[in-house]
Amino acid sequence: MTDTIADMLCRLRNAARSRHKTVDVKNSRICEGIARVLKEEGYIADYCILDDATHQGLIRLTIKYTPAGDSIIQDIKRASRPGCRIYRGVNEFPKVINGLGVAVFSTSRGVLSDRQARQRNIGGELLATVY
Repeated sequence: MTDTIADMLCRLRNAARSRHKTVDVKNSRICEGIARVLKEEGYIADYCILDDATHQGLIRLTIKYTPAGDSIIQDIKRASRPGCRIYRGVNEFPKVINGLGVAVFSTSRGVLSDRQARQRNIGGELLATVY
């Protein structure tokens, strides 16, 4: 597997559409950072790191739903890919659904949401958009 971020987002999207409570993804520092941002922004209920037979381990994401049973995550898209990286300065950040969604960035200070990156005045690689 060459793109662990795309695999994580695809598994999360499919599990949310199938109304699963949890989903397991391969552990990496960048995926753990994305999970932390999604939890801070309220898109997932929780995440925890599990050890498995491999050295890499797993991240178990607990998906958050509305009282009506709909997933909080309506859509999640990978922006930057291994073949086409997308970098944005702090003044070029996209507004996801006019500020209702969140963009996830990989910066020199770690994985941050667009709001956190604007506060710290740093740009970076646009990883994904969520709403």
